[in-house]
Amino acid sequence: MYEEGYVDVPGGQVWYEFYNKNASGTPVIILHGGPGSSSYSLKGLKELSVDRPVIIYDQLGCGKSSRPTDPSLWNIDRFVEELAQVRQALKLDEVCILGHSWGTTLAAAYCLTKPSGVKSVIFSSPCLSAPLWEQDQKRNIEKLPIEVQETIKRCEKNGTTDSQEFKEAIKEFNKEFVCRIERDPEWVKEGASYRNSEVYEIMWGPSEFSVMGNLKTFDCTSQLKEIDCPTLYTCGRFDEATPESTEYFSSLTPNSHFHIFEDSAHMPYLEEPEEYLKVIGEFLKSVDEKIS
Repeated sequence: MYEEGYVDVPGGQVWYEFYNKNASGTPVIILHGGPGSSSYSLKGLKELSVDRPVIIYDQLGCGKSSRPTDPSLWNIDRFVEELAQVRQALKLDEVCILGHSWGTTLAAAYCLTKPSGVKSVIFSSPCLSAPLWEQDQKRNIEKLPIEVQETIKRCEKNGTTDSQEFKEAIKEFNKEFVCRIERDPEWVKEGASYRNSEVYEIMWGPSEFSVMGNLKTFDCTSQLKEIDCPTLYTCGRFDEATPESTEYFSSLTPNSHFHIFEDSAHMPYLEEPEEYLKVIGEFLKSVDEKIS
């Protein structure tokens, strides 16, 4: 059974897809990355619906959701409220949460409000500390060819992160630390059309490597001990969300497991799709077994 529609949230409407609504497993809701990206690249996770309902939605401002122009909407508290309203509208009394990248920031902030009915959380390639993320990227940049390093540093210093040379340098970074498979240009082009760079710039900044937006001080590491439901942390071996930081977050979370996708960077759901679905699916099943 498939359903799609819109939910009213602060600032507009968000578009959602609901797969296999009547399946017996605990529903899983997917929180995409960004901020200001979309669920476009995560469509393959609908395969999890063989066992459970799967809900995928585009956060406000991107994808097929409303694109309001009020910059005051782009803050983490409003996105937390948005998630609560999506859950309420879709009657997700019990739910598992899977966040990817910025989606893990949102998942953590939401879970720390202590909502009822969250049965498990998956932090996929997590960003749970903006300062730590920034430090990790500085180390990652140092692994690139010297000319690429110099371009990135120069463009950030001069405020020319919209230049062609910076974009070319980012491509080199992305090949190493974001996605290690060649994707079809049409696929990439279509995915880009769903993004909203304004949301990203207000919340994160003009560059991946230096946090200058309103998430600059976000760091929930001291509160991870409060997340007591079964939790899975995953990342790619070459992920910009580094294995070292991901394992560190896991060590701070009481009831957690940690998994590395050995042949992936930041998008294992595209780089190793079968393995990703297997690991995520088995974790979710294990949670259901404990509940029953």
